[in-house]
Amino acid sequence: MINMVDTFVFLEDVDFTKRDWRTRNKIKSKNGDIWLRVPVKKSPRGTKIYEIEIDLNGWQEKHYRSITMSYAQSDHFKSYVDLLEHVYVERQWKSLSEMNQFIIKSIAALLNIETVFMNSVSLGSEGKADDKLIDICKKLGATHYLSGPAAKNYICPNKFMENDIRLEYIVYDYPEYPQPFGEFDHYVSVLDVLFNCGGQSAEYIFQGKKEIVF
Repeated sequence: MINMVDTFVFLEDVDFTKRDWRTRNKIKSKNGDIWLRVPVKKSPRGTKIYEIEIDLNGWQEKHYRSITMSYAQSDHFKSYVDLLEHVYVERQWKSLSEMNQFIIKSIAALLNIETVFMNSVSLGSEGKADDKLIDICKKLGATHYLSGPAAKNYICPNKFMENDIRLEYIVYDYPEYPQPFGEFDHYVSVLDVLFNCGGQSAEYIFQGKKEIVF
């Protein structure tokens, strides 16, 4: 998705939701799937994503060890070990948003993605749900909005049409790549394709398609 757009906005000034991909991801190992979870401090309902703090309890060392044990023998692991060092060894994260943005931007750079990144907090956008998205588009002068498919649950296409913003949904339809440890699994971290495919990773990652609404 990031490679398909001119500007990618981190939607940070909305309510934090538990048990989603902001705090966890999955990798494969010879013993099965491993969930990597980032522990966060308890917060009252309505706390915004950018306000969420990480609970420092040794999770970085655990993640680093799990990833290394799972992929150390992969063909391209050594090419990306610096990324792991930057994320898990050189820094102690306190902000969930800062960590996620750092990882996403770092991987985008490795894939030579030149998309501009912005944070919704700095835009001062107003409204809720799709009204907020439309306000962000207006502030950026956007003529197209590319959304994840899950947003179909709350997006009203007519609102985008009324504001002259073309609405599209990304279609996650990616080809399989060489992946060890049994049956192929699409639902794992991007680290999996990087470690297994190296410089050819973009050929698999950039295969997403668009569903044009209007």
